[in-house]
Formats: sequence, structure tokens, C-alpha cells
Amino acid sequence: MRIGVPAEIKDHEDRVGLVPATVQELTHRGHEVWVEQAAGHGIGVADADYVAAGARIIAQADEIWAQAEMVIKVKEPLAVERKKLRAGQLLFTYLHLAPDPEQAKDLMESGATCIAYETVTSASGALPLLTPMSEVAGRMAVQVGAHYLENAHSGRGILLGGVPGVAPAEVLILGGGVSGANAALMAIGMGADVTVVDRSTEVLRRLVVQFGTRIKTLYSTQEAIATQIAKADLVVGTVLIPGAAAPKLITRALLQTMKKGSVIVDVAIDQGGCTETSRATTHSNPTYVVDGVVHYCVANMPGGVARTSTFALNNATLPFVLALADKGWRQALADDRHLRDGLNVHDGKITHPAVAAALGLELHAAEEALKS
Repeated sequence: MRIGVPAEIKDHEDRVGLVPATVQELTHRGHEVWVEQAAGHGIGVADADYVAAGARIIAQADEIWAQAEMVIKVKEPLAVERKKLRAGQLLFTYLHLAPDPEQAKDLMESGATCIAYETVTSASGALPLLTPMSEVAGRMAVQVGAHYLENAHSGRGILLGGVPGVAPAEVLILGGGVSGANAALMAIGMGADVTVVDRSTEVLRRLVVQFGTRIKTLYSTQEAIATQIAKADLVVGTVLIPGAAAPKLITRALLQTMKKGSVIVDVAIDQGGCTETSRATTHSNPTYVVDGVVHYCVANMPGGVARTSTFALNNATLPFVLALADKGWRQALADDRHLRDGLNVHDGKITHPAVAAALGLELHAAEEALKS
């Protein structure tokens, strides 16, 4: 199979779809890998490193889009990239279609087969290709939240961990999944007063086992969220419903009860965000203020630490990339129902239930795509 890796063009997105070690695994099996010139520079990987792994360096992304049978990216294709997709081509990347009807429309019109990292599942019910970026985003959320609590960034002027004689910041984490647990790990390590809210008692028990008395846990109700929102200095939103739009847990009315200069880091922004006032921002212009509350809603947070993120992602995607390349997408999906869960779009049709429901479009089962 001819596999193409274009450079990412989203704002300050320096991650890359494949690293040289993954390329070597593919070329060793007889596949061709075309990598756009300088695609790896943002993670400190030179074109020569890709050549040594067996890749061919391509000067222009257009040639990759035109010739590759499978395109491997990190972020969703932007409008200019979606125009280059063609019928029969395979796209393997993050898509986050639920809050993005324009992208869904373009992908359907392209006729391409699109597999989304974020809806691939595992036997345990986890999301193995979302997990590494959730780990990164959760850890980053507390790091950037602490930064924007500083006066220079319209924050309250609070040191997250306080000092002897001065109380630490109150950190509220909405959702105790992978991102939430990693956010808790960082916030506890920095000395903050940490509360996690979740709708699963099993998740809350796991967090207590992991962190003991260093963390407070609350079952998620409207009352619990309202009470904690009013006390919080930093809110980290990590709620996730696989493939679907994130629920709006923080209304505008609740926002108005928050302290002036408090900060919301909305990790769920890729799926539309968990706050009514959330809108996607970029690394170039990451924050805005509503009702005195600083909002950080960067839609590609892990891109800010591109090297760590790229290698972590490749560790997770490698077995799926090899299966798709070795078997072709139809056989790979037929053999692995968990990879089949990643199919979002095929031949102009939406094939994932949560995406179809979020967009109000007709669902065509992934199994139908395998037969067509």
C-alpha cells in the first residue's frame, strides 16, 4: 500500500502522523511511505531520518493527497485538505465530527473512507487511540490553568499550590476519565485542593484508590456542580461521550456565579466543549474572557507539546496502521470489531451511531460498508 503523511496545517500543530520507527515497520513489510518535506521538523525529526527508515520525501502535499491510498494524519483535515480527498481513499486520523457538520458534509461528499482515532475501541471498552492524547491534555490542562491564573493573563493572581499560611487554589475537574485522572495527578502534585465530579461511582472509587485522601470526589448532580463551580479557582472540563457532542455542564447562568479571574480549561472542546460559552481557540490566541472568567479552549492542546504527543500517539496507532496496510481496510475492519468502531464515514454515508445522532443524519451500519 502507498501511505501518505502530509504535514499538519492547523495553527501551531507540529505533530506528525508517523515517526521514523513506524515508517520502518511499514517499509519492512513492503509498503511505500511518502512523507511531506519538513513534516517532522516540529518534533525534531529531519527528512533524512525518514529516508533512513525507508520513506520517500515529497515536496508538495498535493502529490501525497493525489497518490496515496491511505493518508495518515493527526488532526482533522481542514477545508482546503478535504477538497483533495477522493473516492476510494482511506483517511486515518482524529475527526471529532459530532460538533463539526461542515467537515462531515465534505467527507461524505468526497466518497473517501474515514476512520477516526477517537472512536476506535478496545476489549475493555476504552478508547486506545484517544487515551495518549487524553493523558497529555489532562496534564497540560492544569499546567496552562495555573499559568492563566496569574494576574498578567487576567487571572485571580493565585498560586495553584499556595504557600505556608496561604490556602492553595480550588481545582474542580469535571469527569474522572483518562483526562480527568491525569489532571488530578498534576493538580495534586502542584499542591492544589482538588475535587473531581463524575457520574460513575466506579470511576470515583478508582480515583480514591489511586489518590487516597489527597482528592475529594463527588457524584455528578446539577446541585453538586453548581456548588463547586462557585468555589472553584480553576475548572478543568474533561467530560466525554465517545463520538458524541460533549454535554454542556456549565451554563451561562452558572458561569456568572464563578469568581472573577477564575479559569476554565475546556479539554472537551474537540467535541464541542462542556460549557455553553466555550468556543474553539488556537495556540496563537488561546484565551478569551466571558463574565470575568478566563476561557482556555484550544482545540489541539497536545500540539503544544508535539514531540511527546507524536511519539505517544504512534505507540498506540502502530498496530492499527499495520493492520490497515497489510490487510486493506475492509479485511482489517472485518477482522477487528474494535477497529470497525472507528469507521465514521464511508462512500458518502455516516457509519458511527453517536456521530449520526449528533448530526441528525441517517446511520448506515459499518457492517454494511464492508459488504458494499
